[in-house]
Amino acid sequence: MDISEVVRATKALLPTLQRIPTRFRAYQLGCAGTSFSYFDGTTFTLAEARVTETSRRALLHELEQCGRTRIDVLHITSWDRDHCALADLAEILIEWRPKKIQYPGYKPTTENSRACLEGIKMYCAEQKNKVISTAYTPEYVSNLPTASKYGYKDVVFHPRTVFDKANDNSTVKLFRTGCFNVLSLGDVESQDIAALIKSSRIACKEIDILLLPHHGANNGFLTSDFLDEIKPKLAICGVNHGNHYGHPADEVRALLARKNIPVATTIRGDVIVWSDNGTSTIHWADTKADTTAIQKQDQFEPKKYPALNQHADSIRARHAGARYRLL
Repeated sequence: MDISEVVRATKALLPTLQRIPTRFRAYQLGCAGTSFSYFDGTTFTLAEARVTETSRRALLHELEQCGRTRIDVLHITSWDRDHCALADLAEILIEWRPKKIQYPGYKPTTENSRACLEGIKMYCAEQKNKVISTAYTPEYVSNLPTASKYGYKDVVFHPRTVFDKANDNSTVKLFRTGCFNVLSLGDVESQDIAALIKSSRIACKEIDILLLPHHGANNGFLTSDFLDEIKPKLAICGVNHGNHYGHPADEVRALLARKNIPVATTIRGDVIVWSDNGTSTIHWADTKADTTAIQKQDQFEPKKYPALNQHADSIRARHAGARYRLL
């Protein structure tokens, strides 16, 4: 087999480079809580069952920008009210009729969370076989196939087990079906979960955007070592309008600054990230609510692009080098 045949055979086993029109938006809610959407050119995912008077118009605008009239996937990381509120969930189910619902696998313990789970089950029953619902339990996660590097399928890192602390039962998921990847951490605090992510080659090599856990609280999850390993291009913090809790914490801001990782928040408006069609450039903007003003903005190249672009050349170079040495 000559070098060209080796390259072709190897490339067939590798993911292809895809410049997929991709959009991400973190919504300002005007109250405690967090919500974001991720669109990969085909599927519109709304993360967290939250929609408010402040965010509704932005969500409608985002759906329009993506050419969608309904939500394809509703992904809920936690049963806490700031991630899943009953009235908000009801509006989302009625108005935007998600085709898939992914919800926490741990047992809800509050009146709101129990009602939310019952509402999801009733919605699925009413839709008969038209809706796919998935509880992210440790059993479900353990049965998922092993992820391939630089792929275009989402990766679920947690829950691997049920913790006594509800925050640590949040779903941890890497959204990577578009041309840039977003790690959603929910409210996790455990150093064990941080170590799990840090030990993953996919996490370390492919995370572009890091959603700060627990709204940027200084709970010990984010460490210098953790950031050195995953090296995100951008950190985003979903916080309460008015920021009564001072998120992200001063210590977290200082740590990100030392690592030269820019941080954008929903304190004054939405955070929007989008791909530049036809190129590998990703743009992001920290906006000011109800205006066209941008507080700060920048751009980056997603990690998977140079890696995938180099595969064929690297393979060819390796085999050419091997032939040279043999001769």
